[in-house]
Amino acid sequence: FCCCCCCCCCCCYDCCMRCLGGVPYCSLVATLLCFSGIALFCGCGHQALTETERLIETYFARNLQDYITLAYIIQYFQYVIYGLASFFFLYCIALLAEGFYTTSAAKQTFGEFRSTMCGRCLSSSFIVMTYLLAVLWLLVFAFSALPVYFFYNMDATCSTIDVLTETPASINQLCVDARQYGLLPWNAVPGKACGMTLSNICKTREYQMTYNLYVAAFAGAGITLLALLTYTVSSTYNFAVLRYLGRKGIGPRC
Repeated sequence: FCCCCCCCCCCCYDCCMRCLGGVPYCSLVATLLCFSGIALFCGCGHQALTETERLIETYFARNLQDYITLAYIIQYFQYVIYGLASFFFLYCIALLAEGFYTTSAAKQTFGEFRSTMCGRCLSSSFIVMTYLLAVLWLLVFAFSALPVYFFYNMDATCSTIDVLTETPASINQLCVDARQYGLLPWNAVPGKACGMTLSNICKTREYQMTYNLYVAAFAGAGITLLALLTYTVSSTYNFAVLRYLGRKGIGPRC
């Protein structure tokens, strides 16, 4: 009876180790990073755009026609965010499934080599697509730094105003002009905020929340880029192992 129990335990242990050996840990980590990064980027980015429109409408533009173009652009980007969230959710699941396939085949989890020509073509296609997507997302990552840069300059100007509160003449010369950043047309009124008006804007809850949301969206874009690079590295490694095993004569099955 004891021998039977030992045999059963050994069989269960081998089965568990074989299953755990087929888990694509790199792809799993990349999937978690991708989901968290996209959630940060899309959720915080969407709300930050809404708050930006509110700030521009309240403090930098009095006429609706001055910021109507910006409102349309913000609405367009919000629709793009909806599409990005859906696309990355499906694409990350597909990459995770592909990671399970290639890892199981590379580690010969099931006791034999199970890679087909179609599977290797699919793996190479995912590698190329993920690489191109990482390059494109690098541009998105750089683009998401622009609003952070704008709010950082605005916060630095407000800090300077708080230091120079005893010299009103110098304070009034410190301004943030939204027209210089292309947010408003040059004929927008007032288009800029100066002195204590700018300092009061920086102390509002809307400004602080918008700044923090843009920083979180920027961090989410960076996490997503890291996830795509992790996907690319792990997929390339598994594909190289499959090619190596195929050349050794452990033939693929169609």
